[in-house]
Amino acid sequence: MSWNPALDPGCPDDVGMDAIETLIVPRARDLGGFEVRRALPAPKRQMVGPFIFFDQAGPAELLTGQGIDVRPHPHIGLGTVTYLFRGDFHHRDSTGADQVIRPGALNWMVAGRGVTHSERTSAEARQGPNSLFGIQTWLALPETHEDIAPSFEHHGEDTLPMIEDHGISLRLILGSAYGKSAPATMLSEAFYADVRLEPGARLPLPDNHEDRGIYIVDGSITIAGQDFAAPQMMVFRPGDRITVAAGERGARLMILGGATLNGPRYIWWNFVASSRERIEAAKIEWRAQNWGKGRFDLPPDDRDEHIPLPE
Repeated sequence: MSWNPALDPGCPDDVGMDAIETLIVPRARDLGGFEVRRALPAPKRQMVGPFIFFDQAGPAELLTGQGIDVRPHPHIGLGTVTYLFRGDFHHRDSTGADQVIRPGALNWMVAGRGVTHSERTSAEARQGPNSLFGIQTWLALPETHEDIAPSFEHHGEDTLPMIEDHGISLRLILGSAYGKSAPATMLSEAFYADVRLEPGARLPLPDNHEDRGIYIVDGSITIAGQDFAAPQMMVFRPGDRITVAAGERGARLMILGGATLNGPRYIWWNFVASSRERIEAAKIEWRAQNWGKGRFDLPPDDRDEHIPLPE
């Protein structure tokens, strides 16, 4: 659907509760003072469109000199999306990419047949107290693109399309929705957006995508007269026209979805694939540590350590 600026903020919501196909309460993990909440994959839902992994990182408050250090590690068969609300990450990968990401910008790394990357709090941020809060998600690649060469794109905040209307502020991060298209190169049909809603503001979800979901980052929304508060994800029945209303404190949401893939994916550690054989081959190569001689290398400026293959 294209954006409809004439949408009546008080229009009736005819959808019933059965339009919510899956309701997900993310699982929390404490990583030594740094909390991660994982919504996907969930026991009753592996993917929303191509989105197969969805983590809320933080919010975490860090003292001077402290930071997050995710050592070099591998991926296959997926694209990683990093999007921050607060703080920064210094991304380095085996394609040679070296990029600090800050709030409102996009890092989009396609692993294809194999990539290695690290993410660390920047040296600049460590000079004082700093915080980290954001979302990292993976998109499973179509089978036709699982073995492509790895790539990396960074898109600044000012390059991502914005829609502002009737108490809605929406930044399109990936894909196409509401008649807008984000600049990142997509390999399957998808949409992903950061939405802020003022109290009582109403948001219609795109109706031209098969799978659609909402993750509540902050505040609350009402659907069919029932309130849902952060942090929760809901996945909607295909084809229904869905409008959500923000609660009395407003809301911040991530909306996501797209076309379903041709089948489920296997997930093991940081690997996603359409077959177990692809994952087994990647495990053998990462364990061998033949950097630069096979599918995996280390980032040029972050080669002193790496995360070993889990036993």
